[in-house]
Amino acid sequence: MSQPEETNAQANALTNHDSKPIHLPGSIQPHGVLLALNTQLEIVQVSDNTPEYLGKEPENLLNQPLNCLFDSKKVELVEQCLGKKIGISNGFRVLINTDNGQRYFDAIVHRTQEAVIVELEPTDSESEVSFLGFHELVGEAIAKMQSTSNLIEFLHIAAEKLQEIIGFHRVMVYQFDESGAGSVVVEVKGEDLSPYLGLHYPATDIPAQARELYTRSLLRFIPDLTVEAVKLVPGQNLDLSYSVLRSFDSCCIEYHQNMGVTSLLVISLIQEQKLWGLISCHHQTPKYLSYEVRKMCEFLGQIVSSELAHKISHSEWDYEVKLKSLQSEFLKSISQADNFIDALIKPEIRLLDLVSASGAAICLDNEVTLVGATPNIDQVRALIEWADTQVHDNLFSTDSLPKLYPEALIFKDTASGLLLLRISQVRRYYILWFRPEVIQTVNWAGNPNESIQAQADGSLTLSVRKSFAAWQETVRLTSLPWRPCELDSALSLRNAIVGIVLSKADELAKINLELERSNQELASFAYAASHDLKEPLRGIYNFSTVLLEDYDEILDDDGVECLQTVVSLSVRMETLINALLRLSQLGQAQLREQATDLNELVAQVIEVFRASQHNSGLMDIRIPRPLPIVECDRVLVNEVFSNLIGNAFKYNDKAEKWVEIGYFSGDREQGRWGGGEPLPLEPLVPIPHAPCPIFYVRDNGIGIPQHHLETIFRLFKRLHSQEKYGGGAGAGLAIVKKIVELHNGQIWVESAVGIGSIFYFTLE
Repeated sequence: MSQPEETNAQANALTNHDSKPIHLPGSIQPHGVLLALNTQLEIVQVSDNTPEYLGKEPENLLNQPLNCLFDSKKVELVEQCLGKKIGISNGFRVLINTDNGQRYFDAIVHRTQEAVIVELEPTDSESEVSFLGFHELVGEAIAKMQSTSNLIEFLHIAAEKLQEIIGFHRVMVYQFDESGAGSVVVEVKGEDLSPYLGLHYPATDIPAQARELYTRSLLRFIPDLTVEAVKLVPGQNLDLSYSVLRSFDSCCIEYHQNMGVTSLLVISLIQEQKLWGLISCHHQTPKYLSYEVRKMCEFLGQIVSSELAHKISHSEWDYEVKLKSLQSEFLKSISQADNFIDALIKPEIRLLDLVSASGAAICLDNEVTLVGATPNIDQVRALIEWADTQVHDNLFSTDSLPKLYPEALIFKDTASGLLLLRISQVRRYYILWFRPEVIQTVNWAGNPNESIQAQADGSLTLSVRKSFAAWQETVRLTSLPWRPCELDSALSLRNAIVGIVLSKADELAKINLELERSNQELASFAYAASHDLKEPLRGIYNFSTVLLEDYDEILDDDGVECLQTVVSLSVRMETLINALLRLSQLGQAQLREQATDLNELVAQVIEVFRASQHNSGLMDIRIPRPLPIVECDRVLVNEVFSNLIGNAFKYNDKAEKWVEIGYFSGDREQGRWGGGEPLPLEPLVPIPHAPCPIFYVRDNGIGIPQHHLETIFRLFKRLHSQEKYGGGAGAGLAIVKKIVELHNGQIWVESAVGIGSIFYFTLE
């Protein structure tokens, strides 16, 4: 039996279920009260259980101002939500005078497009859990989570701590796949419960609109699935997407009761703004969790989401580094080879390892070369004929070729998986990689086809599944899936081959030169910065900001100062990462050279500079003679002059600041290019018949000590503390040097402390 793609197709046809407006239930759960307010904070809609909690009939609250229940300070807290983004909640403890006496409530406030929603849950105490108390509860678990690089161990630690906090019978981590189906990857449960670990669930179990709500609202809590919902008065539609009291759908009741669940807590796990999975907590009897405890759980879930990308990327890091290293060596050998085919297939294992394939075919027009375990030559030629008409992208992959190309059934043992790379849109130049069939057994939580039922008129409907017992399915005609890094590796190979096969030898030499110039350590670190540093850094910044905004009344002055320092340092670190990534991008940049009038370019740089410094004093900018027209990348050279002029202004403590921009022709063998006798701070004497112009930017700034002249072009090299001369990442001169070298030029500096500096550079 094949994997139920048919089931997925059927599920997609069930639009009647997926379009059900579950965010507009018109009712709430009965363990709290809901008030909907207009922008004047007048009550326009209430839940029908206000007599029980507030001692007031709904009709006596409608059209009344909120201050009939809240004191002025609490009304101000509610009013603040009008300025927040939709769905951002604010929680606080409130004492309300009811007809039955005073009563404390947890108030949870957020706004929608049309209303401000206030939800009240009764609480027995005025006290709230302190931040230090929360940290004591989860601090050790967070430290363990951060110390492990194993994804499953990381998720298991989080699940164990969550079960310890809430005391539910079962806590699972559920991961979605690309189709919306999912599987249980971690489970912590009581010994008397049957295991769900490793079981798969079809996409119909959590429909698309439910997954969308989980993406928007990060925590869903249902203390008792058996209770009757409370209607809203009046009954018009009210968007409860972000409501903590939103009632639940009848299908949700039946589904979970079939699993023996009465109380439910679900925490969303978000990666790259998409729903990666859920932490789903089940309890067999009704169980209420206070708002404070739920916020702890939500915060723990946000920490898991923040660390998730790091753990996933770390688990793939070794493999990706291996591919990149292999790719670099492979491309180097191709660029130096006289025979293209020989370069690809000798030794043949390199071409296969590039994407972890078992076989490959290279097609250059009518010449087909086979490597490793492949279909025979006639089968490969027929497959290429099919690809000519059916595949339109430069890169195509499938892990189930026989389902798309039935003729592949004959050679499924060698080519159930296909990765096809089109090298040319004009010529028939292909590389095809193959993977064999891998027969797999998938354990489903019940038969996934059970929920799809055909009606007499031929239509399909979705019903709630009754059984969740393990149900096995044998998956055939599929290979191991192609991973994103393998697809990237194939595309990188194509980019190099285009220069070899379709361009001339000088294009190939240029590609090879670019590869040689790439600093492998910088490229690896830049990759780590974008994938391993930025995501947790955003989490540190966001969580620190959340604590400053939402817990400022709890924290003392030292705590606030510490968090403000964390925010400042995270901003500083992001600046460094962005500078590093900019330098990395330059290492892969292709120049767009054109005839450029440097007079116009420098004039634009000066105009932008003066506009940005209009309140920071004036600087005399001198250009002794018109600058020449040169062949260069206009955008990048603009960046060179911007950095050098900006530095000349920034590192200058004189009352009258000036900078001079000029050029002359010279011969490096006859001039003095730094490191010689004391600098007179006059440009060197022009020498006629020079091979190229030598440009200079001269200033009367603070100067640079001689022993630092060779180090200032290094990345993140600053000669002063962050507090002096406007701070900065220390990457500007490194970027300037990179741009000059991209133009096959050189840059150097002469300087004298207290007198000034002259930066020279060439563009060849």
